[in-house]
Amino acid sequence: MQRILPRGEIEALDHNVIPRVSLPERGSIFSTRAARLRHLASDSPVADYLLLMAHLVDAQHRALQDCAAPGVSEDRLSLAQAHGMPPLQAVGWPRDPMWRGILARLVDDVSRTAGVPAEAVEVCTALRRAIDQDPESLEDLAEAVLAEQDQGVDGAAAPFVMAALQVYWTDLASRFDAKQLPVVSPFGVCPVCASLPVASVVRVGGQFEGYRYLCCSLCATQWHMVRVKCTHCEDVESVAYQAIDGRAPAIKAETCDHCHTYRKIFYQDKDLHVEPVADDLASLMLDVLVGEAGYSRASGNPLLWHGNED
Repeated sequence: MQRILPRGEIEALDHNVIPRVSLPERGSIFSTRAARLRHLASDSPVADYLLLMAHLVDAQHRALQDCAAPGVSEDRLSLAQAHGMPPLQAVGWPRDPMWRGILARLVDDVSRTAGVPAEAVEVCTALRRAIDQDPESLEDLAEAVLAEQDQGVDGAAAPFVMAALQVYWTDLASRFDAKQLPVVSPFGVCPVCASLPVASVVRVGGQFEGYRYLCCSLCATQWHMVRVKCTHCEDVESVAYQAIDGRAPAIKAETCDHCHTYRKIFYQDKDLHVEPVADDLASLMLDVLVGEAGYSRASGNPLLWHGNED
């Protein structure tokens, strides 16, 4: 006779056979990203920008170490579990004003760093002024970047605002208990904060060997996704892989002819040190070529914003 497994046993199977979720390591997530950005900058046409972002990510690492954002309430957690929704859903989350304090710390840190371009210092100065004088505009900008909007977004300020929000949500995610997540979550979004993935990684080592994980652009959580399946529309018939001949075998663009979108996929067996946000940012030439072939990015990179203030 077939036995229906109770919820607890389903969760146990889910975590033991294929680890469903990998929460961020607060002690290393940003320091690893900063180191990778510097490594990639050594041979990149966008080296200056990668190094600027490395300075910003260094500041994120320092800010995260003593960050303690208010966590999820039991009522919200119960509601998320009942409806199969991410418990720390970013859009609409009642953010504590402390995130603006994180932003202040980041822009002050970057401004004091030797070698930072004058243009970046000007952006930091303007953000510092807004923190003190116009916090409502910052809250509006935060909502816009969390929703991945383009209109009305200052593309120069957005990476700094997003960096502060990343620290805030990475702190929450790193202290979260994965066993509290609903058994099933909506397709294609982070099961912790409901943000879109920046890319995916085929991992190596231990329980993760050979499995593909989507990588959250906000809280750095990774979650399992079967391979050869569009991460945007779930199609399995029209997926193909594009790469630049003779360049970076660990990086490909996973394209879908059903929805005409793509996300990059990285392979740790080809390069153990690939880091989703950093390697995505450093491989813009692949974006250009795939875009010329008629595909659109399914979601953006949190450290690069093509906003428009008008």
